[in-house]
Amino acid sequence: MLEKKQRVVIIGGGITGLATAYYLQQQAIQQNLPFEVKLIEASHRLGGKMQTVVQDGYVIERGPDSFLERKHSAMRLAKEVGLDNKLVNNTAGQSFILANGRLYPMPGGSIMGIPTEVGPFITTHLFSVTGKMRAAADLIIPRSRGKEDQSLGHFFRRRLGDEVLENLIEPLLSGIYAGDIDQLSLQSTFPQFYQVEQKYRSLILGMRKSTPTKPKISASSEKKKGQFLTVSTGLQSFVEAIEAKLQPQSVIKGYRVESVRRVGKEYELELNSRERIIADSVVVAVPHYVAASIFSQYDYFSVFKEVPATSVATVALAFSKSAIKKDIDGTGFVVSRNSDFSITACTWTHKKWPHSTPDGKVLLRCYVGRPGHETIVDLSDDEIINIVLDDLKKTMDITEKPELSVVTRWKDSMPQYTVGHQSRLETVTNRVAEDLPGVFLAGSSYRGIGVPDCIDQAEETVKKVLKYLDK
Repeated sequence: MLEKKQRVVIIGGGITGLATAYYLQQQAIQQNLPFEVKLIEASHRLGGKMQTVVQDGYVIERGPDSFLERKHSAMRLAKEVGLDNKLVNNTAGQSFILANGRLYPMPGGSIMGIPTEVGPFITTHLFSVTGKMRAAADLIIPRSRGKEDQSLGHFFRRRLGDEVLENLIEPLLSGIYAGDIDQLSLQSTFPQFYQVEQKYRSLILGMRKSTPTKPKISASSEKKKGQFLTVSTGLQSFVEAIEAKLQPQSVIKGYRVESVRRVGKEYELELNSRERIIADSVVVAVPHYVAASIFSQYDYFSVFKEVPATSVATVALAFSKSAIKKDIDGTGFVVSRNSDFSITACTWTHKKWPHSTPDGKVLLRCYVGRPGHETIVDLSDDEIINIVLDDLKKTMDITEKPELSVVTRWKDSMPQYTVGHQSRLETVTNRVAEDLPGVFLAGSSYRGIGVPDCIDQAEETVKKVLKYLDK
């Protein structure tokens, strides 16, 4: 049992900081623990990139649009805060790869771009005969040697060759991180692929053996539910539901933490208002480059200044159905980086999430911005929309201007887990544990960028805070 009133301050009100505050307060109530929680957010709203526009019958996400159902933490939290009756699965449908100016159906049986079924892979026109033969060499290529980190690009090129990497794997995997596949760390993004290779030697055979068999869907069945979940009223309502559960006066908005200084066994946080707040434990749930600024007096934080972060933008466009002259049966496409397109992906939101769009309307959500091509994010709304429309006309023959458009820029919002990320992070966290006991790092800059990943980090951080305060 804790012996005295203590204070935990959380810096950053994105989903990680918000979930941390919620779970800390829940533990304090359930266990009758004598500590208080303060959440400090520099902007005037919580939730970070989880923002929704609800207008004219549309539900338009500015940031993430969903989370994986099999990663249970997000679903569990949504139910805890009263949203269980608003959780909806996406409609599963055909997705496509845009390569060489054409839309190709995603080969059946591919798991994150890795082929596990012979038939669809042989018959697809996405790869040349030479490219298919090179990918088949995975069946005989030996395991990787050594345990040192490597890039996703290096790993998959060695196993499956350039064509499969560039036309299938790269658009899927780098799209998640808005990153360069030849720079992204295998161990920090998709370590399971390395583990499969080490266990089974062949990536193709290993993914086939380690993936559960999908149940057969009868022709008379309703449309198959997808593996993603969202909130029918928008993910911003998820944020608002969590915030509503927080204790009154526990959230400070519109003030930025400028610095954190250790004073004995406590920490003094200075805000941009010159106000000072004393804390017994501090959770740092802000981007890595903000953390480096707050703790600038500690030289080991400077490594975060070198970690790149990509700027991206989302472009939501709403049309009447009559504007789409070439309707395609599917839920969207990703774009090969060898294609002469500015967009990196497009979701046919009205098909993937039918609840988001009024009857008779179409809602398309496109993404722009990637390493080396980020200047597009700085263009005006009209310029970005025109560029996106030019790309869409090539695939969907759109003949009209959108009835509604929402452009959202996310500057330096996608942290890049480059090769060596885990080692660098471990070095910093070990030094923090030594020099700044009771300070903990959590959030998308560190151990996973998805909504469930951030909530997982929040739950793990709560355990660390409780253990520290109970010393």
